[in-house]
Amino acid sequence: MQLHLNEGWKRRLAASFSTPSYLKLVEFLDGEYQQHVIYPPQESIFEALNRCAFNEVRVVIIGQDPYHGPGQAHGLCFSVNESVKPPPSLVTIFKETKSDTGRAMPANGNLTRWADQGVLLLNAVLTVRAHEAGSHQKKGWEHFTDEVIREISVGRENVVFLLWGNYAAKKAVLIDEHRHCILRSAHPSPLSAYRGFLGNRHFSQANAYLMSHGQAPIEW
Repeated sequence: MQLHLNEGWKRRLAASFSTPSYLKLVEFLDGEYQQHVIYPPQESIFEALNRCAFNEVRVVIIGQDPYHGPGQAHGLCFSVNESVKPPPSLVTIFKETKSDTGRAMPANGNLTRWADQGVLLLNAVLTVRAHEAGSHQKKGWEHFTDEVIREISVGRENVVFLLWGNYAAKKAVLIDEHRHCILRSAHPSPLSAYRGFLGNRHFSQANAYLMSHGQAPIEW
């Protein structure tokens, strides 16, 4: 598998690329991309990291695995390509950003504009087989993305981590709360959003924290 990853992240994660877990993952993915339709396209697997260099990370949003429908996944968690209808969880996210910050609902579901401002949109699992949710879980991606989170926790300061839902909340053990801000709530899925995602005001809270540490706010 060709590694489409910027040099900064390659250096930070160099040790991870030689672990038995990662080497086994690469072997698995080589077979998957040859035999099945896999999302996102191979060149977009590390889009979250390529869009948001290590030294530019200011906010981290953690998802679970990519959307598994045609044309949806492009390497950023919760995000979809412009031509694709925003999925329900993303619609809920936009409802909260509008309620919290007053910003109008965006024209499409592509969150590249967030990534370009230092928001790392990181799925715990970076690939998925078409129409098979969770099909690449427990294949090695979790070890790799946990290391991404640890690197940010140790190597950066004053980053805001938005942990939505029980799966993301479990990643809190990887984060030094004395160096960073962790905001937790229910997941934005319509099935759980009413239990605390809607009204969590995470977007304004994140900006307040960033500004209190001399950083510019995110234009959500």
